[in-house]
Amino acid sequence: MKTIKRVFIFLLALITVVLIHYYLPQRDIVQVVNTDVKRMDISKGSPFWDRPDAGTDKQETRDVRFIYTVNKKDKTRVYRNEDTGWSFPFYLKFDSSDLSAKAQNLANKEDTWVAVTHYGWRIRLFSIFPNATKVKQVSGPDVFLIPWFNIVFLAIVFGLLFWVWRLMRRWKTRNVDPITDKIGDELEEIGDTVGGHAKEARKDINEARSGFRKFMRKWFGSN
Repeated sequence: MKTIKRVFIFLLALITVVLIHYYLPQRDIVQVVNTDVKRMDISKGSPFWDRPDAGTDKQETRDVRFIYTVNKKDKTRVYRNEDTGWSFPFYLKFDSSDLSAKAQNLANKEDTWVAVTHYGWRIRLFSIFPNATKVKQVSGPDVFLIPWFNIVFLAIVFGLLFWVWRLMRRWKTRNVDPITDKIGDELEEIGDTVGGHAKEARKDINEARSGFRKFMRKWFGSN
């Protein structure tokens, strides 16, 4: 049971870390080189795509905006630019058109570096792109931005988890431990009783065996 419990806790922790890494905002320092709109066939309910612009029809074949960038090592980074609307993840993004226009304006400026806030992963094998939620001009490619939102969010999450763990520990101490202790005491008493009966049974068997031997010696001279 301990092994099963450890495996379950490990899998739960792994899933939590993966979801947090995917959905929490991240920032890349890049230069915008272009924007584009592509007609895409997207499966309904796909977890790696969001939804059409707010107020438009939800169709499986639709236009998706993209933002093309390069970092200081000349490695390309491509972001999709989709609204999230009111649904999960709760970025409340309704301005994909404005973001595309802002990105295109920054692409027309030379030697301009921006911080692209996004969530999600870039997986080329499955044509999966992170979703850009914000574009902000910065002073240069080596600027350091403190992820305050992630720090506060994770602190709140771990604080809540610790609080729930403490509540569960207290509830276990008050409600479960007394019952398990009582059951343990009763099992110990049963064991002692069974052991006592077994000892008496062994004594009776030994006495019967001794009497039988005496009987055999008396009448048959047997050893």
